[in-house]
Order: sequence, then C-alpha cells, then structure tokens
Amino acid sequence: MTRIVLFENIHASAKEVFVAAGFDDIVTYAGALPADQLLEAMRGAQVVGIRSRTHLDPAIFSALPDLQAVGCFCIGTNQVDLEAAALKGVPVFNAPFSNTRSVAEMVLGEAILLLRRIPEKNARVHEGFWDKTADGAYEARGKTLGIVGYGNIGSQVGILAESAGMRVLYHDIEAKLPLGNAHATSTLKKFLAQVDVVTLHVPGGRETENLMNAEAIAAMKPGAILINASRGTVVDIAALHRALKSGHLSGAAIDVFPTEPKSRDEPLDSPLRGLPNVILTPHIGGSTQESQENIGREVAEKLRRYLGSGTTKGAVNFPEIAYHEQMGAARIVHIHHNVPGAMGALTNLMGEYGLNIVSQQLQTRGKIGYAITDVDGEVTDQFIEGLRAHPVTVRCARV
Repeated sequence: MTRIVLFENIHASAKEVFVAAGFDDIVTYAGALPADQLLEAMRGAQVVGIRSRTHLDPAIFSALPDLQAVGCFCIGTNQVDLEAAALKGVPVFNAPFSNTRSVAEMVLGEAILLLRRIPEKNARVHEGFWDKTADGAYEARGKTLGIVGYGNIGSQVGILAESAGMRVLYHDIEAKLPLGNAHATSTLKKFLAQVDVVTLHVPGGRETENLMNAEAIAAMKPGAILINASRGTVVDIAALHRALKSGHLSGAAIDVFPTEPKSRDEPLDSPLRGLPNVILTPHIGGSTQESQENIGREVAEKLRRYLGSGTTKGAVNFPEIAYHEQMGAARIVHIHHNVPGAMGALTNLMGEYGLNIVSQQLQTRGKIGYAITDVDGEVTDQFIEGLRAHPVTVRCARV
C-alpha cells in the first residue's frame, strides 16, 4: 500500500491523477504544518507533496526511511534540501512550465498599469480626489520592454508584450533563440539603458543575488519601471526604495521578497509598503485556478510514472531516465552510490538468483547512480533483501 500525503491545499487535480492510477491512501492538509507536527504527519508516507511554505531539511529525510519521492507543486525547489534527498534515494519533482501563462499575463498587466499610473490614480480616488491629469501616463504601445532571463516565462512575456505593440529586448547569460521580433543584447548595462520596463525572470541562487543592485538600478533609464516576479533575492530592496523615492524610477511591481511572511496573518516587512507607485503582491504570479490545476496534474503525473515504472524524467536532483516500456517479466529499480563496482554488484547478484537481464538503463549524477533493469525470472523477496543489504545500495525495489 502506497501512502501519499499532500500539504498546502494542493489542487484536487493531483488527487484525481493518483486515484485514477489506483492509489487510494491519500491524506491532504489545507496548509503547511509547524515543524513539530510536520514530521508526524509524514511518517509512513511513500510520497509527499508540498508547495513553497513546507521546508524539508536533512533531518526530515533521515527520519523518514519509507519516503520514496517528493513533489514540489510549484516551480521553485529551494524549500527542499535537494542533495540530502538524493543521498537518501528520493527524487524531487516540480512543475517548471504549468504556471507560465499566469505569470506572463500578470507581468504584462502590471506593466500597463504602471505605465498608466493606475495604482496612484486608484489610491487618490479612494482618498476622495479626482485627479484626471495625464502627466506621466503613457500607452504601452511603442514602449520597450526589457526581459532579464529569456526562459519559459520570459519568452512568453515577450510574445504578449508584442501583441500590445511593445518593442522587446532581452538579456540572458545563455544564447537563446528569440521568439517573435525580440532582440538580444550583449551586456546588462547596455540593456538597462534602452528599456522603459524591466522584468526579471531569473533563477535564485548566488549568481543572481542582488542582480539588480544600486549600480544596476542607476543604469536604468530615468522614469523606467522595474518588475520582479522571479525570486526575492534578485533585487536589492533598499536600493530600489531609494530609486523610487528619488524619482529615478517611476514605478515598480514586486511579487517576491527576500523574506516573506509565513502566514496570511503576518505582515510584510518592507520599506516599499505605502509607496503609491508600487504594486506589491503576495507571491501570486502563478496563483490562478488554471495554473494550480495544471501544476497539480503535472507533478502528480511525474510521481505516478516514477511509482509505476521508475522513470525520473523531470527530477531536479536525480539521474534522469525517461520512460520505456517494460520488456521483461519484472522491473527492478536500483539507487546506488556512484562508486566503482556498483553495477557489477547488481548484475552478479541477479546472476546468483537466476535473473536474466533483458533491458537495462543507467544514469549517474554526482554521488548517486540509478539503474532500471528489466529481467526474466522470479524476483524473490530474498533477492530484494540481499540487494538492499549490499553496501553500494541506497534504495531498491521491484516496480
């Protein structure tokens, strides 16, 4: 019996995928649990599904020997210690594509609102003022949108922006094929000086930490707009605050923050609060009904395929082996330490138990090796126990 535990109100589409595949021991939680309750809720689970608020550290993986796979029902995986998971033989899957459209639409909408100074006008009307002046308000048509990070989301933002009549430039550390009429720029500084709206779509980590620092913000065109719907550590918030207060930038939209509240009742601590030309949203770039349904289905399908066939295609921390149809009487998955002799130990033991290899796939990543082997012959409990007891084995099973 496979036990699946889902946290943080994961969309019902995930449960539908599991039920359709024959899994019926599924436990759901509406939110993230405190650390002292989380471990107990996960005990005995083979599969755990989380979103961004549940953090899985090495102690969690050490305490859960039954855990076989983790699904991050979101784009980011920073909340999971990926190396600790891999060393325990636990692949981690996410949904890098399912909320692309939702984020792209929000970014374009924010760009148009800020170009028209709608946040300020809206606030003034709520305060009882009727300010109809057009000062500082512009159409999107003819303006230049600059995209930092021309990946799945960034490229889609560009397509939508062109449909609104905007010119699109992009900057990426890798060479990317442009979509539509977008053009690449060679340096970030040259890029920033040309665009009216800058939108960020880069991963987190050391390479992008404070990418938009005081120097980069100063290089932006006077009166430009900055939008960040990527990672909270990418923008130096203090430097952005100074640029907005001084009037160097005319507006900003921020959806992610260096430190975010842990619950809906905890206020955001940011100097940007209260600025009339700033849109602040609570990390909701991908929070639409459509994207959440797509994410639920995408991640659940990856987990289902792993449980049913051992495929790890799309795992973010694990050797990737794509799906292939079972060719023998049984399939054995073997996660092992990536050391000399590991495959020899596996095949020798199979020979001892009279198992004939029909098909075999092997991939390694860092300290972990992963083999899927289809065999003819009877896979006995004694064989599985013997394989599990071997020093090279991290985890193994018949699927």
